[in-house]
Amino acid sequence: MIEQYVLDLREIDETQVAVVGGKGAHLGGLSRIEGIRVPTGFCVTTDAFRRIMAQAPSIEDRLDLLSRVDPDDREAIRTLSAEIRRTIEGITVPSDLAAAIAGALARFGEQAAYAVRSSATAEDLPTASFAGQQDTYLNVVGPTAILRHVSRCWASLFTERAVTYRRRNGIDHRTVRMAVVVQRMVFPPASGILFTADPVTGNRKVATVDAGFGLGEALVSGLVNPDVFKVRDGEVVAKAIAAKQRAVHALSAGGTQEVTVDLRRQEEPALTDAQVVRLVRLGRRIETHFGRPQDIEWCLDDDDFRIVQSRPITTLFPIPEMGDQDNRVYVSVGHQQMMTDPMKPLGLSMWRLMAMAPMHEAGGRLFVDVTRAVASPEGRAGLLDLVGRGDPLTGDALATVLDRDDFVPLLPDAGPGGPPAGDAPTPIETDPAIVTELIERSRASIATLRREIRTKTGPALFDYLSEAFQEHKRVLGDPLSMQVIMAGMEATWWLNDKLREWLGEKNAADTLTLSAPDNVTSEMGLALLDVADVIRPHPEVVAFLRGVEDEGFPDELTKLAGGTEARDAIEAYLDRYGMRCVGEIDITRPRWRERPTTLVPVILDNVRNFEPGAAERRFEQGLRKAREKERDVLSRLRDLPDGERKAAEAKRMIDRVRTFIGYREYPKYNIICRFFVYKQALLAEAERLVRAGVLPEREEVFHLTFGEFHDVVRSNRLDDRLARLIRERKDAFRSYHALTPPRVLTSEGEAVTGAYRREDVPAGALVGLPVSAGTIEGRARVIHDMSEADLEAGDILVTTFTDPSWSPLFVGIAALVTEVGGLMTHGAVIAREYGLPAVVGVEQATRLIRDGQRIRVHGTDGYVEILP
Repeated sequence: MIEQYVLDLREIDETQVAVVGGKGAHLGGLSRIEGIRVPTGFCVTTDAFRRIMAQAPSIEDRLDLLSRVDPDDREAIRTLSAEIRRTIEGITVPSDLAAAIAGALARFGEQAAYAVRSSATAEDLPTASFAGQQDTYLNVVGPTAILRHVSRCWASLFTERAVTYRRRNGIDHRTVRMAVVVQRMVFPPASGILFTADPVTGNRKVATVDAGFGLGEALVSGLVNPDVFKVRDGEVVAKAIAAKQRAVHALSAGGTQEVTVDLRRQEEPALTDAQVVRLVRLGRRIETHFGRPQDIEWCLDDDDFRIVQSRPITTLFPIPEMGDQDNRVYVSVGHQQMMTDPMKPLGLSMWRLMAMAPMHEAGGRLFVDVTRAVASPEGRAGLLDLVGRGDPLTGDALATVLDRDDFVPLLPDAGPGGPPAGDAPTPIETDPAIVTELIERSRASIATLRREIRTKTGPALFDYLSEAFQEHKRVLGDPLSMQVIMAGMEATWWLNDKLREWLGEKNAADTLTLSAPDNVTSEMGLALLDVADVIRPHPEVVAFLRGVEDEGFPDELTKLAGGTEARDAIEAYLDRYGMRCVGEIDITRPRWRERPTTLVPVILDNVRNFEPGAAERRFEQGLRKAREKERDVLSRLRDLPDGERKAAEAKRMIDRVRTFIGYREYPKYNIICRFFVYKQALLAEAERLVRAGVLPEREEVFHLTFGEFHDVVRSNRLDDRLARLIRERKDAFRSYHALTPPRVLTSEGEAVTGAYRREDVPAGALVGLPVSAGTIEGRARVIHDMSEADLEAGDILVTTFTDPSWSPLFVGIAALVTEVGGLMTHGAVIAREYGLPAVVGVEQATRLIRDGQRIRVHGTDGYVEILP
């Protein structure tokens, strides 16, 4: 193959990233858009970079070392990357390569001023912009200086920040190549950045222009605050003109200098409104060409604009694709399900197939379109009340959008001529037998599923599963089940509201619901204490578990004294709860039965931190506290005016909440039990495809939808289109981890997070939602993966979210703080069940609280203090 060392920008398009890097490819694409002016120039290709790297074999050894360095070892990264840079800059550019660059310079003006700009193959990508990670040099004059700065750009592939950025984005250093863009300089009176979508709110209809005097380096480096213009529908809707005291200008002999802006000009706008609108119009053209919102660097040149860079805005949360231009409001499913991580395509598609309401995917997460539900006054009031009670941040975010009257206009409620309202269901009695019946129905349904699915393979399995999903929805939507759940929640709300009104007591239901019966999730945490009781008397077993890495470890236990009993206890636990895992609503996540080592650190913590019989004592202690609280509340109520009536009503509600609140956790348990049955059957099909040579490994099916998986099984082949989709989806899934899903999202792309709007908390405290009463101080343990937990008695768990799989950790902590959660979400329910002070919905808790800090959790009032 003939190597090309230099390409004119006009010869390049955006498909040539491998040859000219991300920046070069985008500039080539820009130069082809009608009406877009790009400074002329050329690109030194990745062939040239490969040629240079081949002249220094020692770099390979350094790259080996770099790939093995701990990502947090900044000193090692700094040292190795500096060595690589010095080596590259010390290489003499081969004469033929130097001649090719000189020839290009001769075409564009040998003694003209140029910008010499790095352009890596992992740069300006849809999933990672790499903005500012490699070097750019402005106003470089003369062939010798150009050549020297090209070498510096090659070396800048290994700046400390670029190396760290690649590690964080999962990009192998060896797979990245560096091209260099060389462009004629523009000497602008003003320059800046245009975002074709609002980079703060995500709104795709609002463009933001940052502008300053002179070269854009002043803005990029943070030397000055820019003028900021907001443009919507061809009109400047907001602007803030900054005092721009400094600017960067080019020197006549080459290079740049920082200068002071004349005092009379500092507060003048860098652009007129008309110029801003014209610039945004150009930006929309560029956005249309590339098919997604862009971050564009521009220069003003004789009242016209030169575009010097355009890259995708990688921080925007995607919008569900609906195929229309209607205004829509979406509410996050993940914030209700306590799982805000991205899901893989198979998990997304199966959850949607079994959901009780239509759901839409964006950024690997699911959302419900509530637009129709909030279009009527009655529907809007009902949904805002329901959502706000559970999660005030989601409620506030939704209210914020709906307060804009023109976004989702209110329609009249259906009058007498509208559809008749159905009869309200007859209220259920407070009868424990109802819960028993529902649990038995659930067990019978799962037993039938397990029995029938055993005989199903191939396309017949998928046909059967389609029918099973309908049964799944029937069980989930059982009216009696829904009545029981609502009865427990309503009784909780009633007790909290009335006992605060009558007795001035906050969150009294928290204590009244301790050790409520039939709570399968709290039983799961206590059951692992019983497993620890079996293991604790056997030192060999404990020592063995400390070094466990292999998932087949239970079978190895039988070789040890006491190991058979330990294995049996672990297996019994996995038989009952092994279908659970963190992020369990995604069927592709590994279950405890598949990865039992996840539980080992928790078991060892329980062995170390508890005495035998802790589970029974914990339950009895909670029961005793609940009974004492009940007697106290009823006694105090009887002393009030009309006290006998109030006490009788409260007693009825206490009995009701204790009868029904535990069942709140059972439907989720039923779902996850069924999920594991589905997963085992689907993985058996994937194994068959691997044996047939259709798939390289069974986990490939996780990146197919359920329907696509069915098609592959039916045809017994994976066509090129699906193979390409799998590759693309793997890349997309990795990128989704960097996105923070919003609680509320609009069809314009605006991500709305909501606020508590409270003034009753101390200065500096982290505000959240109180979900379990009590105040406690302790050491914060910031944990993102329960398999890495190492807890001591009195520790406070701080994490992003807690679905039911985190419950085994709850028995060993003193309090809970999460970033995501609501009053009736799983973590809150179990915290109350265990009597743990808990505050949820604390924005950025895992960033603002450092692991090991002492904190005070105010579970009654809903805030967290970081202690000195």
